[in-house]
Amino acid sequence: MPNRVHSTAVVGAGVELGENNVVGPYAVILGPATIGDDNWIGPHAVIGGPAEDRALAHPASWEDAPTGDPERDGHGVRIGNRNRIREYVTVHQGTWRTTSIGDDNYCLRGSHVAHDCVIQERVTLASNVVLGGHVEIWSHANVGMGTVVHQRVRVGPGAMVGMGSAVRRDVGAFTICVGNPARVTSINTVGLSRCGLDESAIEALEPWLKGKGDLRKDGLTDGVPEDISTLVTAWGARPQTRS
Repeated sequence: MPNRVHSTAVVGAGVELGENNVVGPYAVILGPATIGDDNWIGPHAVIGGPAEDRALAHPASWEDAPTGDPERDGHGVRIGNRNRIREYVTVHQGTWRTTSIGDDNYCLRGSHVAHDCVIQERVTLASNVVLGGHVEIWSHANVGMGTVVHQRVRVGPGAMVGMGSAVRRDVGAFTICVGNPARVTSINTVGLSRCGLDESAIEALEPWLKGKGDLRKDGLTDGVPEDISTLVTAWGARPQTRS
């Protein structure tokens, strides 16, 4: 189906739009950017602005086509399918990789995705969430209103971050954390059940979620849906960062 782009929206050169996207009044999408299908992009959202880095160029991308030079144009933005990107959301160009938002995510009003961030699938960013540069938000995570996530931090799959938190270190898979600085308070059993785990599977996985078990050695993913097993295994195998 054709896209519905409001007459006041700005879609710059170097932007590739898929099908059946809605782009609201005064929204701005600047290239290089790739937008998939069935996305809803609200009024005054800005996608593809230059990274907030003093050393980088700030071209007038709404007037000038991308040159193909990453030092001038950035490394682009890639947005998948079926995302809801609400009013005043901002998504910046990458500096060394593409800033990416996967499929089926919901970015509420005024949330900010900085340069080089990676958001996987089925993530919720509540209103006024601010992600610093290079942040990774893994699938099924939920970040509460007004939360600030420090640069290079990773929020694990299925994690829930309480509103108003200041996240300064990685947040474990399917944990709940809150505060300033944010600290883990419990396991996100509601999130696990929504992902298809029954009580016995949650009980088996809980030691690993608390840092006390070995996924492969202890067979903790038995009874866990394959997609979630793959996700938590990938999280467990990720390179560690310093706190």
